[in-house]
Parts: sequence; C-alpha cells; structure tokens
Amino acid sequence: MGLIENAKDAGEATAKKVGEFVDDTKERVSDAADQARADAEVTKAEADLERAEVEREATKAKNEYKEDLR
Repeated sequence: MGLIENAKDAGEATAKKVGEFVDDTKERVSDAADQARADAEVTKAEADLERAEVEREATKAKNEYKEDLR
C-alpha cells in the first residue's frame, strides 16, 4: 500500500504543479494582451495628437493667408 500511496501523492503533486503552470501561463498571456492593447491605445493617441497639431497649423496658415488678403 505504501507504494500506491506514494504514487498517488506524486500524481496529485504533479497535477497540482501542471494546473499552476497552466494558470500562470494563462495570466502571462492575458498580461501580454493587455500590454498590447495599452500600446495600441498610446499609438492611437499619439497619432490623434499629431493630426490635431497638423490641423491647427493648417488653420493658422489659412487664417494668416486670409488676414494678408484683407
């Protein structure tokens, strides 16, 4: 019976370790996906800022041109 109990304990310990590994891997993948989403949001915000700056400069140039025509 001792051998069977030892094998059972080893099997349970192995199953527990495998389960922990799977949970850790799922969490790492989730963290990586969250990081990728955050990076994408930052990139989009930077692009929106650049577009707004270009629009501001274009409006400024247009207004200066119109002022020069007056």
